[in-house]
Amino acid sequence: MGKKDYQKEHTDTLLDEHVVGRMKSHGETFEILIEPDEVEKFRSGQDIDLLESMPVEKVFIDANKGKEAPKHMMEKAFETTDIEEIATTILKKGEVQLTTEQRNKRQEQKRKEIVSRIAKNSYNPQTDTPHPPQRIENAMSEADVHIDPFKPVSLQMDEVVENIRELIPLSFEKKRVRVTVRGDLQGKIYGPLKRIGNIEEEEWLEDGSWQAMVKLPAGKQEELFEKMNEITKGKAEMAEIDRNR
Repeated sequence: MGKKDYQKEHTDTLLDEHVVGRMKSHGETFEILIEPDEVEKFRSGQDIDLLESMPVEKVFIDANKGKEAPKHMMEKAFETTDIEEIATTILKKGEVQLTTEQRNKRQEQKRKEIVSRIAKNSYNPQTDTPHPPQRIENAMSEADVHIDPFKPVSLQMDEVVENIRELIPLSFEKKRVRVTVRGDLQGKIYGPLKRIGNIEEEEWLEDGSWQAMVKLPAGKQEELFEKMNEITKGKAEMAEIDRNR
């Protein structure tokens, strides 16, 4: 969104798309509007351009009503009127307000991503098969897992896994499988290989065949074998190399 003067008729739209950063100081409340994804980046230590993340480069005493903070108030509370410095202070020392709809939407997005990551990278060591996403979702609900709307998914994974391990057996063991196919089949299997696992090494052999070392969750090995045999009509050579976490 381009920079423009904050007008009252834009309040609803701006608040739908942005969140309110709020801080109380010297008996006054100071607020900024900012993109929610940028708040997450800021709090995870990433460098961001705060001014570019704000729909309007202004500090308010009431963002909902569009009431700007007078310069003398900002000077008294922050010892500066520089918008970027004040925004930084608010995000570091204040709090970020989400509407119920915004909070629910962000939590649901992160919940789905966490479920997807666990389903993709873990398996049931008792049956040597992957857990269906719905089973993971049910376990998270039963364990009453809290999803932080601003905390990066990567930093919430360990806690979520710890909470649901008591309900479903989980293993994140990895396998390495060497896959070798005729050269003309390389283009057909490359995409599916990348979707199932991580191609760590690849090379063309002297006889014209193509070989790759694929690292994948142990529970996905059967899926890999089935998919490769389906695509190559049984022409792929596959061998498990080792077991490493």
